[in-house]
Amino acid sequence: MWELAVSIFPLALAYTAPLLIIALGGLYSERSGIVNIGLEGLLGIGAFSYALFVYYTFPSLGGTAIWVGLLVGALAGGIFSLLHGYATIKMKANQVISGTAINMLSLALTIYLARRLTGSANIQLTRGVPRRNIAPFYDIPIIGPLFFGNAYITTFIVIAIVALSWYVLYKRPFGLRLRACGENPHAADSMGINVTIMRFIGVFMSGILSGLGGAIIIGTYSGEFSQLTYSGLGFLALASLIFGQWKPWGVLWAASFFGLAKTIADMSIIIPAFNIVPNAVLNSFPYVITLIALVLFSRNAKSPKALGEPYDAGKR
Repeated sequence: MWELAVSIFPLALAYTAPLLIIALGGLYSERSGIVNIGLEGLLGIGAFSYALFVYYTFPSLGGTAIWVGLLVGALAGGIFSLLHGYATIKMKANQVISGTAINMLSLALTIYLARRLTGSANIQLTRGVPRRNIAPFYDIPIIGPLFFGNAYITTFIVIAIVALSWYVLYKRPFGLRLRACGENPHAADSMGINVTIMRFIGVFMSGILSGLGGAIIIGTYSGEFSQLTYSGLGFLALASLIFGQWKPWGVLWAASFFGLAKTIADMSIIIPAFNIVPNAVLNSFPYVITLIALVLFSRNAKSPKALGEPYDAGKR
């Protein structure tokens, strides 16, 4: 049993890290007042950009290509998110429709470019982010092997970003301004805050973090880019955002819960007790758990008051 726990927990952390950072990206956008259901499309752009960059540069750059590729994926996601920002903030388009368009465009564009540039819709990578025991924490009894054994360093980078985001959003003037734009943009405007710029920053941050999440998926447990690699993960991240009450630490616990559910589903083939359960049931387990959690807890969810409302200064 202990050996099983030691094998499951590092994988659960690997699944949780990209889910968490993508949900955190959605938090920045929606705290500014812009609904972003295009998280899946943004992470797809980040995943593709990382895979393509490492595919072409690893022979010359070696391991450096992996870390630079993470930055490339994050930047690509940020740039692509500006399409959503322009449509919803400047053109005041329906935010749900714009996010849906981002998802569809990302899927079609990445597959087309992958085929044109590599000859295949799947981009296989031979190397990724290395796994190692994190000293000296690995030597801590019980906790060490579970959380710091055979782990990806990107997991702890993501947790650090969560802590930094909490500090920025709740302890710095920037966070107060961003949240004000999502709660009462007219009041924020009356205090001299540029609502348009703040909302663009929120959307851009959602792209940066979602793109980084997509890059982490390819660089850690996947190792391959394809349209099936991240299917549904963006919507799980969106569910984590709602379940976590649009708060960084709440999103952390929600993403951990869904990440563990996905790990159990994927590890079920090596757990004898699950052999009697049909494979289709196990594969749908994370999404069923997500639906149940949302039904039970979404009634008390308190989203930003101005979420989804285009800002019109003339209505002040």
